[in-house]
Amino acid sequence: MTADPATTRIALVSFPGIRAFDVSVVTEVWGVDRTDRGVPRFELRRTAAATTPVPLRGGLSLTPDRTLSWLARADLIVVPGLDDHVTPAPEPVLEALRRAHTRGTPIAALCGGAFTLAQAGLLDGRRAVTHWNLTDLLRTRHPGVTVVPDALFVHDGNLWTSAGTAAGIDLCLHLVRTVHGAETAATIARSMATAPFRTGTQAQFIEHPTPHTDRDADTLAAVRAFALTHLAEPHTVAELADRAGMSPRSFARHFQATTGTTPLRWLITQRVAAAQKLLERTDLPLPEVARRTGFGSEITMRQHFATHLATSPRDYRLAFHRTPSETGVDTPAPHP
Repeated sequence: MTADPATTRIALVSFPGIRAFDVSVVTEVWGVDRTDRGVPRFELRRTAAATTPVPLRGGLSLTPDRTLSWLARADLIVVPGLDDHVTPAPEPVLEALRRAHTRGTPIAALCGGAFTLAQAGLLDGRRAVTHWNLTDLLRTRHPGVTVVPDALFVHDGNLWTSAGTAAGIDLCLHLVRTVHGAETAATIARSMATAPFRTGTQAQFIEHPTPHTDRDADTLAAVRAFALTHLAEPHTVAELADRAGMSPRSFARHFQATTGTTPLRWLITQRVAAAQKLLERTDLPLPEVARRTGFGSEITMRQHFATHLATSPRDYRLAFHRTPSETGVDTPAPHP
């Protein structure tokens, strides 16, 4: 998808057996009018083979407002997760997804929705992820899929797949961020009272601390808070470990167990996110943005933007920059 000032059209694909939670996530992200808060206008349509009510679990139903032919107009297609991962989706749904894939329309599957894409043959030879408890089933039933065992979401070509439940929220917000910028995604996340930024490479399953490790978890949280408030400063694992009162090896192990990622990967992700905000909200020169976010140089920042966002800081600013009147944030003067 590419940034476009026009209304972005989102197609939710519905058929019996889709999960009501995922329908709610898609509706909350793209179906709420937040234009008064600077969020672009979205057109969310609930599509199905027919416009008769679609039964969902728990006595719920969804009434489509468009048939599957509307997928030809969509900028993004979202397939919810499933209650039943074995029974194939209706053939009209599978064929409509194949046609959309051929057109190059981005398709995102939440949780067990990866099974629907696999049934359509779209994931053969591609990387995909699903809920950690369904990984073996996806491998067994669809051996042509390269199943990623531990990630929140995965992108391969024009296809996106996500892990279970909350990871679907992460993927939806990431798709918003990719097209409309970090500030728009953060505004939606704030209204949903959810975390605005988790990377797809973060582990989807993290053990909760047991009582005897609560102190370590609190210590690690304090170290992360310190790093976030001192992003402009250089940080090494050894220095952060010393602040936590741990050896570097123990610190790295506890950090990954708590966050699902390594200390340096987490730090780079936070620096990229902070740089995105400055590029969107301010007119600071690129070297100053790099300095304030701890990259040290524009070259280093550009390298990490290419890796994480597949774009450059300059092009990101051109696509997503807002004036202070749009963001409500005054452009700060450079630090001496």
